Amino acid sequence: MSLLHPLENWPVDNLAAAVTDGETVLAETGDTSRVFELASVTKLLSAYGVLMAVEEGVFELDTPCGPEGSTVRHLLAHASGVGFRDPEPERAVGERRLYSSAGFEILADAVGRETGIEFPDYLAEGVFEPLGMSATELHGSAGHGAVSTVADLTAFAEELAHPRLLAAETLEEAFSPQFPELNGMVPGYGFHKPCLWGLGFEIADRKSPHWTGPDMPRETVGHFGMSGTYLWAVPAVGRFADLPGAGTAMVALTDRRFQDWVKPLWERTNEYIWQELQRGR
Repeated sequence: MSLLHPLENWPVDNLAAAVTDGETVLAETGDTSRVFELASVTKLLSAYGVLMAVEEGVFELDTPCGPEGSTVRHLLAHASGVGFRDPEPERAVGERRLYSSAGFEILADAVGRETGIEFPDYLAEGVFEPLGMSATELHGSAGHGAVSTVADLTAFAEELAHPRLLAAETLEEAFSPQFPELNGMVPGYGFHKPCLWGLGFEIADRKSPHWTGPDMPRETVGHFGMSGTYLWAVPAVGRFADLPGAGTAMVALTDRRFQDWVKPLWERTNEYIWQELQRGR
């Protein structure tokens, strides 16, 4: 029985998915070359580009950016206080985990301004081309405007396990809680105390309800999108190397908008896959 057989019952018109151990694709289903809208899974790709800009000395994580008192770090961690679509602050900096696509647009504009390279081109040249992500494009908001395929995102997930483009120390920081005391909302999943987030990567922690499986490591990182998409990964760099299933990742892309059909379907699916992976170790 396929590791991904639970996806056969998802109520969607088109679906593709894959599971990797960080080096090898363990299972896949659907047309992995089909292009899907990523929605907020875009934020993982944009975060990678911003972190690359940090490593290249364009700015530092603690460089002021956005509203007064905000930094690059605040924007990546949804702690700047700007709203979902409006770059104007709705909360004080560092007061609440306020989920924001506008914050990523501010970051993209800053990269473009400081480098002289438009952010979609910066991402393409720095991230997509080196990883062979030929079907991936950002042609809208840096928070939710990319398209990609399962094949491309699997390459990205394997980069997260064995980074070539960023230093392992940079990813270790990206996967670690930023402003860990902050409470906030996970869209579609309610208010959490605390609501842990890294640098662009949501951290599963013990959030309930949640889209990842309840027995998956609390350090699991990733993102889902309102277009019916998600990517999760168990970190493998630095202090995370000894986690069970370190380096394992899953990508699932659909063309049905996130609604009640998702819950608890994604949670059950991810829990099943995780348990099967552990049994196979």
